[in-house]
Amino acid sequence: MADRVHPSAKPNGNATNIAAGAGVNPKAAAKPPQFPPPAAKNQMYNPNRIPYRPTPTAYHRHNRRRCTCRRCFCFCCFWSLLLICTVLLLAAIAGAGFYFLFRPKPPAFSVSSLKIIQFKLTTTSDDTTHLTVKLNLTLSTKNPNKKLIYNYDPISLTVNSNSVLLANGSFTGFSSGPNNITIIHSTLSMASQVLDADSISSLKSDLKRKNGLPMKILLDTMVLAKMDKLKSKEVGIRVTCDGIHGRIPTGKTPAVASTTNAKCKADLRMKILKWTF
Repeated sequence: MADRVHPSAKPNGNATNIAAGAGVNPKAAAKPPQFPPPAAKNQMYNPNRIPYRPTPTAYHRHNRRRCTCRRCFCFCCFWSLLLICTVLLLAAIAGAGFYFLFRPKPPAFSVSSLKIIQFKLTTTSDDTTHLTVKLNLTLSTKNPNKKLIYNYDPISLTVNSNSVLLANGSFTGFSSGPNNITIIHSTLSMASQVLDADSISSLKSDLKRKNGLPMKILLDTMVLAKMDKLKSKEVGIRVTCDGIHGRIPTGKTPAVASTTNAKCKADLRMKILKWTF
């Protein structure tokens, strides 16, 4: 019986020859992979550690300067506000002390009489209406204070009927002593004032009333209060007298207006810049 030849079960010889023929080192192919060495304990990652970030020197100086300026500004505002509050408090205390010590009272005004000397409405050929009025006015003012003296500048007087100007005039300045009554007598007039259609219709309708023409008196002046060596600043004052009615005079006899229900009210007028209150 003939012998059979069987191939070798180990392919090492062929594999080695093939690897050798390809130029590959079998030891290098079988070498395990290399890993980096473990880090030291002091260089281990700490998740709770805040990373260091250096601050630039210029930014630090700018931040410090800004804080210093803000602090100075806050101090200036605080002391200024404190000073203003202190001055206002002292002024309020002084005013309250002056009021309770001397009890100042405003002057009182009243209408003694009003006579209508002339009242004429004339219409010319060019269909324009002219108003001519002449009045004699007597007022009285009283200073109800015991120690205060009121010094009045020249007084301007105006008489209106609704929105129509009837006459105007003036009175010289004077001084009103404590518990003193001063009589103001003035002649008010308006010559040939041109009226518009609305003013004419308003006057004609008012003249038909039973009580007569309603009139209002306005006084504007400046007042200074004085007590011994103390003086106040001049303050504007407006006196409004309402409730007066009068009729047109007939002939040369003047008509006396009714002043029974006349009431006068004095108001301070403060001027701030261009506005007067």
